[in-house]
Formats: sequence, structure tokens, C-alpha cells
Amino acid sequence: MHIGVVGCGYWGPNLVRNLSENRLCTRLSICDLETHKLERLRLRYPAASFFTDYAEMLAQPDLSAVMIATPPAVHHPLAKQALARGLHLFVEKPFVAASEQGEELIRLAAEQGRSIAVGHTFLFSPPVVKTREIVDRGELGKVYYISSTRVNLGLHQKDISVVWDLAPHDLSMIMYWLGEVPVEVLATGKDFVQPGIPDVAFIFLRFASGAIAHIQVSWLAPSKLRRTTIVGSAKMLVYDDTENLEQVKIYDKGVNYKDPDSFGEYQLSYRTGDIVSPRLENYEPLAAEVNDFLTAIRDGRRPRTDGLDGLRVVRVLEAAERSLSNSGHAEVIDDEPGVR
Repeated sequence: MHIGVVGCGYWGPNLVRNLSENRLCTRLSICDLETHKLERLRLRYPAASFFTDYAEMLAQPDLSAVMIATPPAVHHPLAKQALARGLHLFVEKPFVAASEQGEELIRLAAEQGRSIAVGHTFLFSPPVVKTREIVDRGELGKVYYISSTRVNLGLHQKDISVVWDLAPHDLSMIMYWLGEVPVEVLATGKDFVQPGIPDVAFIFLRFASGAIAHIQVSWLAPSKLRRTTIVGSAKMLVYDDTENLEQVKIYDKGVNYKDPDSFGEYQLSYRTGDIVSPRLENYEPLAAEVNDFLTAIRDGRRPRTDGLDGLRVVRVLEAAERSLSNSGHAEVIDDEPGVR
């Protein structure tokens, strides 16, 4: 397949590298407005075709798909142009800047019979996949709550808030693990550095199953933290993405409640057992994501993280932004209950 990549800033070169290493990609085109970015890639990938004009790249008759890794504000117009040419589409997170844009792209892709994949790369990572397996087996029991922290010092964005920059990762993972979308979102935060662009936010989610979740995202923190805790009725799990080894740990800890037999006090018993770190596969998540997109095109199937998955995350982001600008007022999400 002949695949085009538009956007060669922070993430685009990683897409280019993985495409060049995938046997299903037999030809590669690369597009960016800035020629110095193209020149750096030309040294590494001399067989690729290079463009500063997006329309010119799209006009190639044998092009099969386009992967978009540009600022989110231009995802929609670039994606719409690609679909108008009858091309398959991969869009980095966040999918679009507004849910209406995502709905339009999904409709256009369906009319064209083309696939849309959204770059929720963490859903392909071994610890996240393993956590899903553990939750699905019921090893944790009923999930009570999920708490996630994704903070570091920088990189401040000029066009989107920290909610749109960092929260898509945690939102996509939490919905993937629970198999449902939140029904209610509350958010609070502050724009400490750049006026009008929040750099710290706390997002609270409530689900129909009874589970709740909390996400902390920040560009203002003394150290980089990527840590998620899932507390269930039977066991607890901690996923720490900054760990080199043992990224997932299962704690056989919990509290058992016993109703009183008479008018006496209720009884609580605390359980502390083993800590187990399951074996994880060893592969690059982005390589798996790129391969899933290419094989979905080849086989005519839905990508694992398709346009609907991306749209659900965008709807939650929009609700969080509305709550953020309305003093933390609860925002209701109107969406189908399942995402599996």
C-alpha cells in the first residue's frame, strides 16, 4: 500500500518510521509545510516522496491512505479532503476539535466505504491490554473507582488546553477497561501560565455501572508521573507507565464488611495478601497500532480504535471543557452506554 503522512513535527516522524518498517507499506509519501522538517526525513528515507502541498500529495493516483499528525485544529479539514479523494484515514488524538466534525467524518467514511482509525496508542500497549484482560476476567471483582495522574513540567501547547492534550490518553483507557462511557463529567482547573489555556485540571467521571473515576492532568509538576490505580471489590491494580519493569501490579488487598447479627456494631476485616506482577508482552505499541490500521485496510475490517472511539473521547473532552468554564458544574453525556 502507498501511505501518506501529513505533519512532521513531534509525532509524525514516529509514524513515518513505523510505516517504513511495516511490510504492508510499499511506498511512502510525506508532507509538511516546513521544508527543513522534510529535509531531515529525506536523509533517513530517500525512497519516500516529499511534498509541501497537501493537495498535490493527495492527487497521487495510487495513494491508499493518509495518516494525519498535525495540530488538532486542522484535523477536520485535512481529513475531509482525504475522504473526498476516497482514501482511508488515520487521525492522531484528539480525533477532532468538535463532536460535530467527528460525526461528519464518520458519515463521509461510511458513504465512501473507507476506514477511519484514531491514534489512541495506549490501547495497544502491553500493560493496558493486560489490565483489560484482568478486569474482564473479574480478578479485581466489581470495579469501585479508578484514579489516574498524568503530570509533568511542560510541554505547554499554544492552541489547546491540558485537558485536550493529556486527558485523551486516560479517557480512552478508562472507557476501554470499563467498557462504557461516563454519564456525567465534572472538571475544575486553572490557567496559571498562559491566559485562557488551562494548564492544570481535575476531571471527575461517573458511570452507569456505579464506578467513578478521577483524572489529574497538568503541565505544571516537578516530576513526570503516569500512574493509574484501579480499586475493585476483590483486588486492586496499579499501572505505572514510568516503571521500566513491573508496570502492572495486582494487590490482594481489600476490606470486607459484615452486617451486625444483632444491634451490635458492624464488623470490618482488612485483607492483605500477595502482590503479583503479571508477565507482559514486549512490543512497541505504535508499531502494533500502525499494523492494525494497515491490516484493517487490507482485510476490509474495522480498526480497533475507529472513528466512533475517537468521537466518544471528544464528547467527554467537550463536557469537561464546559464544566471547566462553568465552575465545575456537572455535565451529562448523552451517548450509547457501551463502547466494546
